[in-house]
Amino acid sequence: MKKISLAVLLLAGGSGAAMAQSSVTLYGIVDEGLMFNNNARTGQQFALASGSESGSRWGLRGAEDLGGGLSAVFTLEGGFSSSTGALGQNGDLFGRQAYVGLAAPTWGQVLLGRQYLSGYDYVGALTAAAQWALGGAGFGAHPADLDNLDGTYRVNNAVKYKSPSFGGFSFGGTYSFGGVAGDFSRNQIYSLAAGYSMGPLTAAAQYTHASNPNYSLWGNKANDSSTGSNMSGPVISGLATAGSQDVAAVGVNYKIGDATLGAIYSHASFNNLGTLVVAGASNGLRGTAVFNIIEANAKYMLTPALQLGASYTYTAAGSLRGLSGARYQQVNLGVDYNLSKRTDLYLVGIYQQASGHDSTGANAVAQIAFATQSSTNRQVVAVAGIRHKF
Repeated sequence: MKKISLAVLLLAGGSGAAMAQSSVTLYGIVDEGLMFNNNARTGQQFALASGSESGSRWGLRGAEDLGGGLSAVFTLEGGFSSSTGALGQNGDLFGRQAYVGLAAPTWGQVLLGRQYLSGYDYVGALTAAAQWALGGAGFGAHPADLDNLDGTYRVNNAVKYKSPSFGGFSFGGTYSFGGVAGDFSRNQIYSLAAGYSMGPLTAAAQYTHASNPNYSLWGNKANDSSTGSNMSGPVISGLATAGSQDVAAVGVNYKIGDATLGAIYSHASFNNLGTLVVAGASNGLRGTAVFNIIEANAKYMLTPALQLGASYTYTAAGSLRGLSGARYQQVNLGVDYNLSKRTDLYLVGIYQQASGHDSTGANAVAQIAFATQSSTNRQVVAVAGIRHKF
């Protein structure tokens, strides 16, 4: 870190006094594991999996003291595969985060750039996936992460505000400009959220609206399609023509001794199907597709170094095309052991069972989020891995 500080000083060309009031930190995570999928269409699958627990990444973050409690802040964060060295987020160099802004303890933060939505910051943090259930790869997320509570989908051209805490209460909002000349509202996204944290209780709520989500939310990365579908997997692939998406969610965590109990509810709707022209998609579908998701989760610190986790998620899709909607039941079980403050070992297993009809109108098959889909209505994915933070 001394070498990094010296390099930053030389590159900045500033005085020692100026640098004393500023900081730049190089940080990251390297996460690698062995994945097993018992039903990957044609058979069992064994593979190395990068970033299963926490997405492998590297980044720079910094702050400059501007005086009077005001600071300039920035973050540049890129994802990568430690299995292959390839860029993450479908080719974006800083696809995880890239923003700059101002911060003060009295009024909060205003940040400009590519960022997480406020709904993820508040409610997403309370899910099992965010805490221990393979949220990096998304395997432990709600099906297809369709409510984005695992933060899979960041937003470009975004302005975000996050308040300080007022007696445990805080709030925030994000607005993403659509970037379409002459049409201010096209492809826009906004998210509002609030939370309360005091003692053993943490609670949060959020609402997010995305216009033309196939392009604005799912399709905003370097190598995404500007004409075809960016919504893969049978859970949501039939909904790419939606004119908008709305997500409302609430969550709560409560700590009792060494245990933490949690509950999440989200309601997601894909509205005005058939509005968006998407190459290769079923453009004849009309109406609204609705999903209701309930999650119960728990974690327990067996020792200061050993954590156990369990969660259950039930996802119910509304009827579409006159067919009964899909039902997805998922159980996540995990154990995490800290070898040190920066290195841990983990083992997480996930089971999903599907029924009804998916977004394409076919009989629903199991598809644990971002894993190769099953050929039947049942699937198991397990990952044993090591994670190192620097």
